[in-house]
Amino acid sequence: MTALEKATGDVVLKFEPFVLHVLCQELPDAQLLHAVAVNSGFRNSGITVGRGGKIMMAVRSTHCLEVPLSRKGKLMVSEEYIEFLIHVANRKMEENM
Repeated sequence: MTALEKATGDVVLKFEPFVLHVLCQELPDAQLLHAVAVNSGFRNSGITVGRGGKIMMAVRSTHCLEVPLSRKGKLMVSEEYIEFLIHVANRKMEENM
């Protein structure tokens, strides 16, 4: 809260989801990993095949959060709401693990 009170610009609370990139030797390997990731709840996962044939499997979580807190130095939310957001972000971090 002290840092927010001193802020003169815009402040955003941002939680980035888990991302794991895996270089796969063969496409069936990437497809198997993709199926496991999606079935485990990582619904934003995907496979990319580059021009040179490099196969990259990305395991991605959907647990993101981005909330503006202040605008031009003016706090736009209550301290109670910020505590709630921190609780939500911490819960998302636990889900990532």
